[in-house]
Amino acid sequence: MVQEIRARDLAAALADNSAEPPLLLDVREAWEVQLCMIPGSLHIPMNLIPLRMSELPDAPIVVICHHGVRSAHVARFLLDAGFEQVLSLAGGVEAWAAEVDPQMARY
Repeated sequence: MVQEIRARDLAAALADNSAEPPLLLDVREAWEVQLCMIPGSLHIPMNLIPLRMSELPDAPIVVICHHGVRSAHVARFLLDAGFEQVLSLAGGVEAWAAEVDPQMARY
């Protein structure tokens, strides 16, 4: 089972200057990212993850999508590929907009 992190907990982790922040991996399509994106995220569409895994560090990764379904699939794929610290953002950017950044565009 893929572990999830809630939007508020991720926001707290990103605000914690005493710890290395996780890599935010946005796996949505380009048109979705054009609408809204969590600042600092690396965008690699879900279908390109197998081709671009070498770009990912051996460090904590939080996978992000719109509602959390695609991110859970990608997180499972990365865990199966040997990445050890991978979480999925519960509720995706929709939860981020609702709980952390109400000014973020929603779709």
